[in-house]
Amino acid sequence: MASARCNSCGSIADALAWRCRSCEGSLDLVDLPPFDAAAIVEGDFSLWRYAAMLPVERRFSLGEGMTPLAPARIDGIRFHAKLEYLNPSGSFKDRGTAAMLNHLAANGAGRVIDNSSGNAGASLAAYAGAAGLSATVYVPAATAVASKKRLIRAFGGAIVESHDYLADVYAAAETATYASHAWNPYFVLGQQTAAWETWEQLGRRAPDAVLTPVGHGGLFLGFYRGFRALRLAGLIDKLPRMIAVQSAGVDPIVRGWKARAQQPARVTPAQSVADGILVDQPVRGEQILGALYDSDGFALRVDNEAILRAQRAVHAAGFMIETTSAVTTGALPQIRERLGESAELVLAFTGSGLKAISNSH
Repeated sequence: MASARCNSCGSIADALAWRCRSCEGSLDLVDLPPFDAAAIVEGDFSLWRYAAMLPVERRFSLGEGMTPLAPARIDGIRFHAKLEYLNPSGSFKDRGTAAMLNHLAANGAGRVIDNSSGNAGASLAAYAGAAGLSATVYVPAATAVASKKRLIRAFGGAIVESHDYLADVYAAAETATYASHAWNPYFVLGQQTAAWETWEQLGRRAPDAVLTPVGHGGLFLGFYRGFRALRLAGLIDKLPRMIAVQSAGVDPIVRGWKARAQQPARVTPAQSVADGILVDQPVRGEQILGALYDSDGFALRVDNEAILRAQRAVHAAGFMIETTSAVTTGALPQIRERLGESAELVLAFTGSGLKAISNSH
């Protein structure tokens, strides 16, 4: 039976804990079921086709997962686009939210809260509604995107705008269940399914490299851990090289990787159009760096001009992504310099551009 254990002191946490109550360390799941290809539910076209590998009581679903893996070509560079923006609320967050809220609901959660600039909040509101829970999302008063706030409200979520929203949400967590996309280990568990789908969609093999935008790094770690589970099961020979892409305005992972450090660098955030990854202190930064080192991966940064140029090119190719999703495409020239023309790449397109189209077109 899987349980959540503190990464710092080794304590086993209770079912509704979001971090260690003893030392405030982050939690990860231990004793997870091994990946078993024979256990895939072939007729279930959602992430729950991997239910045998997800130690979560499934109570509800919005059909999350099984997003397309589409062939793409931008500026002459070919790759596979994992269309995570086609999840129910319009972002990759739905994978983690589905696993997390099914777990929390099964263990008696009532009111759930999170802090988010947009996508995680919309996902929480959508899935809380499906679960019959009430959801409150704390958003940064200065930087939250108006269209994403409207989406949170449309799904039935309440919004609290705050100038110190981390402090406020930590205080609120004393009386509500903190369903944190950054802290909760079940959120990262749900993200592993993206790797398993990609493996199936490529004919049960791994690509040469996987690129994701990285803020708190939930999807990045999900891909890494998912492919690691496949390797442990003997289904792939080696991990794809994991590539973390950040905005030049907020790049603690890139700086940590360049220094070969164990912890992300401390940075002073600058302006960035990639609002979904404006995270200067990622909760799982040490694990993200560890995944880069273990997979022979690397971290890259792209500036605002490159992000916006890439977004326009991706829109012209038929994929309606938000600016945060475009950071990976913006890094493609750097990728090709490092990996060559023949490397098979998978890029995660993480969020829908329809959420902000009225602001940018």
